[in-house]
Amino acid sequence: MGMNLGSLSFEGYRRENGRMGVRNHVIILPVDDLSNAACEAVANNIKGAMAIPHAYGRLQFGADLDLHFRTLIGVGANPNVAGVVVIGIEPGWTGRIVEGIAASGKPVEGFWIEQHGDIATVANASRAAYRMLKHASKQKRIKAPLSELWVSTKCGESDTTSGLASCPTVGNAFDKLWENGNTLVFGETTELTGGEHLVKARCRTPEIANAFQAVFDRYQAVVEANKTSDLSESQPTKGNIEGGLTTIEEKALGNIQKIGNKCLVDGVIDKAGMPTHAGLWFMDSSSAAAEMVTLCAASGYAVHTFPTGQGNVIGNPILPVIKITANPRTMRTMPEHIDVDVTGILQKTMNMDDAGEALLDSIVRTADGELTAAEILGHREFSLTRLYESA
Repeated sequence: MGMNLGSLSFEGYRRENGRMGVRNHVIILPVDDLSNAACEAVANNIKGAMAIPHAYGRLQFGADLDLHFRTLIGVGANPNVAGVVVIGIEPGWTGRIVEGIAASGKPVEGFWIEQHGDIATVANASRAAYRMLKHASKQKRIKAPLSELWVSTKCGESDTTSGLASCPTVGNAFDKLWENGNTLVFGETTELTGGEHLVKARCRTPEIANAFQAVFDRYQAVVEANKTSDLSESQPTKGNIEGGLTTIEEKALGNIQKIGNKCLVDGVIDKAGMPTHAGLWFMDSSSAAAEMVTLCAASGYAVHTFPTGQGNVIGNPILPVIKITANPRTMRTMPEHIDVDVTGILQKTMNMDDAGEALLDSIVRTADGELTAAEILGHREFSLTRLYESA
């Protein structure tokens, strides 16, 4: 008999919009690359606040600018965040992000550097961060049913052990979470190449299947239009090839194992889009690890599961990343990066249900506050997705 997920709960933070978070961060969020230094100065002044620097935000336009705003607003609105201080160069774009985050009901204040300078901006923003931290420190964890936990997944540095064991471990857990009524997401559009028909067949309705096919075809058109001869330098990666995955099709078949055997795809969302109901969602997204995990954070997910073969070390500033491996060498050489050891699957000392329940146990413990390996090691990879070059 496996665990009864319907009877399980976790202790997290109930946010103003009703969502449950598992962390209680106060973040200092730059609108653009020029505001990174001011944000980092505020975080240096106010211990416990966290700056999230990034490389973009100037002269973007159109759909690329919309994605930039959607991502930053989504990160600020994520239930793992208790309060946000936004700093930008000028008031217009700063105000747009503040307004978007404020719709979630959580405390947010914005500051801009033009006509104030760094020193005054940092001083004023530091006072705001001080107030946010006071507010956050008063928050208490409360109990909620496990079904309220939003869980995302993406794999990285995959090898033969990924498709055979660590990705199916996530699939086993996702099957159980899906039946429990949780809100789940997967993506990595190009890494479904050769197996896209399998995902399409798992879509709940013809409309969802058509939406999935449309985003897959769009991404393939971008690849076809811009590749030199093939994707051999990118897909599979050198690490994938070293680990025994010689084609994108092999990689895709392993990747798809993350959605288990029972889950149906209940909806399709754009990059950093917000699910509207429980179930398994497909998000059109890059296969680059930090980009995809950042998009999951922007979509409101609270815990992330990350199967790895060769040993990806990724973390995220606000979204705890649980790493799973079935590769004995990775477990031997990089144990400090791994949260769930499922090497027993290939060594025949653990079955798939055992592995799935070990991951579910880790998910609940992480939701209750146990730090992941990436959090302990300070991995805060945060990468915004770009659609095209700036003006």
